[in-house]
Amino acid sequence: MFRDKAIQEYFASMPVAQVTVSTAKIEPVKWLPNIETIGTVGAARGVDLTVETTGIVKEIFFHANERVELGQVLVQLDDAVQAADVEVAKTQAKLDKQAFDRATELQKRGVGSEVTTDSARAAAETSTSQVAKLQAVLDQKQLRAPYSGTMGIPRVELGQFIQPGTAVATLQDLDTMRADFSVPEQQLDLLKIGQPVAFSVTDGDFPFKGAITGIEPKVDPSSRLVSVRAEISNPQGKLSPGQFVQVRVELPAEDNVIAIPETALVSSLYGDFVFVVKPAPAAEKTADATASENPGHIVSQIFVDVGRRSDGSVEILKGVSAGDEVVTAGQNRLSNNTPVTVDNSVTPQSTADGASKP
Repeated sequence: MFRDKAIQEYFASMPVAQVTVSTAKIEPVKWLPNIETIGTVGAARGVDLTVETTGIVKEIFFHANERVELGQVLVQLDDAVQAADVEVAKTQAKLDKQAFDRATELQKRGVGSEVTTDSARAAAETSTSQVAKLQAVLDQKQLRAPYSGTMGIPRVELGQFIQPGTAVATLQDLDTMRADFSVPEQQLDLLKIGQPVAFSVTDGDFPFKGAITGIEPKVDPSSRLVSVRAEISNPQGKLSPGQFVQVRVELPAEDNVIAIPETALVSSLYGDFVFVVKPAPAAEKTADATASENPGHIVSQIFVDVGRRSDGSVEILKGVSAGDEVVTAGQNRLSNNTPVTVDNSVTPQSTADGASKP
């Protein structure tokens, strides 16, 4: 017993070695809150182009991935019969117009009846309508681009007989894209039309910018999520329909938020905590520390309430305050009241993109 007590007192009297740590001083920051989720990109305008009538494919005027303009002819079906019908109708319309003009002139001279003039007028108008009808049938033999965009792979071949509704190709307007994503119902009140949204296809930056254009007024009862749609400018065509993107809805900035680097936060079974550096009491100052050198410091283990996280920063709701100095590296060798030496020559980034000094 005496020996064990002596050993215990011997080790208790031994000076505790100082631990070298990196630190960051807590300062109020401007917090840039956001909502992050995953979405799917689609073209703002994208359709499967189909023909309206039967016919044999005579010409194809586009290639895959070709840029086409509004009204450009894409496919021409054989229209020889329809073109001939239009010419016959135009000739008949011309004759009926001449007959109407003669009937009108004779009536003015008093040698023609009103009934004859009315019949001639009706015949002329009927012929004109017939020309318009046959011209519409002829126009159906051409497939034109309903808007400017990028063509997909042709799905028909020259000489192929096709039926109405046959898909010829897809047309996608890639200049403007839309992204559909969902957010939890608790965040619905934070969203509004026109709100800025950023998008990324990698784990890095968010280079694509857009804005919310639609918010579903109904919450999905099974998932408790709300569907949201945003439009994205895509002038260089780097986004493709069907692609997954990371979505970041930007919320209004908040001033004077207490935030620390995520590297300063330690998690345990008992909760989240940080080590705060404090001057050592006079009796605990280390022997090798002098007034001209770094004075002795110890760390205090402080449990904290954690809030939001963003880009390497974490909001602290309770536990520390502005001016406190927290350890950002070296926590694995620390316990409560451990003496430390602060060395910030190599230190983790203390302020992330999500929080900036005001």
